[in-house]
Amino acid sequence: MSYKIIGDSCTDLTPGMKKEGMVTLVPLTLEVGGQYRVKDDEGFNQAEFLAQMKKTNDAAKSACPSPDAFMENFEGADEVFVITLSGKLSGSFNSAVLAKKIYLEEHPKARICIIDSKSASVGQTLIALKIKECYERKMSYPDILEEVRSFRDNLSTYFVLDSLDVLVKNGRVSRFVASFAGVLNIKGIMAGEDGGIVKRDQARGMKKALSKMAARIAEEVKDPENRILAIAHCNAKERAESVKEELLSLVKFKDAFIVDTAGVSSMYANDGGIIVAY
Repeated sequence: MSYKIIGDSCTDLTPGMKKEGMVTLVPLTLEVGGQYRVKDDEGFNQAEFLAQMKKTNDAAKSACPSPDAFMENFEGADEVFVITLSGKLSGSFNSAVLAKKIYLEEHPKARICIIDSKSASVGQTLIALKIKECYERKMSYPDILEEVRSFRDNLSTYFVLDSLDVLVKNGRVSRFVASFAGVLNIKGIMAGEDGGIVKRDQARGMKKALSKMAARIAEEVKDPENRILAIAHCNAKERAESVKEELLSLVKFKDAFIVDTAGVSSMYANDGGIIVAY
């Protein structure tokens, strides 16, 4: 049976994954300040986007792909998997579900699975890798569904932001709290929880926050020899390499990789942000 993995553009990929065509990406549209609009596709310019975000007091926004944008990619495989950004952060999941419903009206025998990653960025990437692994093991479609959903439910995502600017603009953090944190150089250690975002810890300074995050991951991770460590960074490659080195000194993961954030992940992580999934 042939298969296809589709992801919205929050699925951050390595150059090798892109070259292989492992995931077909469906772009979201990003908007900053009501004027600057850009598709999160291969033409996305991270430096320009970050500069636009710094210029305005308004929150950057994302618009999810239309159902048609998803449906255009359903052809060409016997079994299709669509991985979306957490449904609590974007309408991408609902759009993909609607696309499936419309498509099945004309193609009732099609096998299409829509997966709410309950994560973002490299969390989505790890789900794609799990699907690929299942097919390489020649598993049946029902068994793949069960394995992938179980994997998703046991996936962990952490992130540390260099600046609370985006969270302030989105109304998730008050300006007073952000100002106080800025004066004391406090960095929040955030995590995904059932598709939402929660604060797990904090530390003074980015280096201490990342080390504290690494220590928490080392304490919490189960069965690491069967897990892949995935790290995404927004314009902070050396920082990402340092996090990878520290985590691998603490935990024996099966494998590890680093990616640069594309558009949607850059919007959430902001300049200097680090995202970790495993």
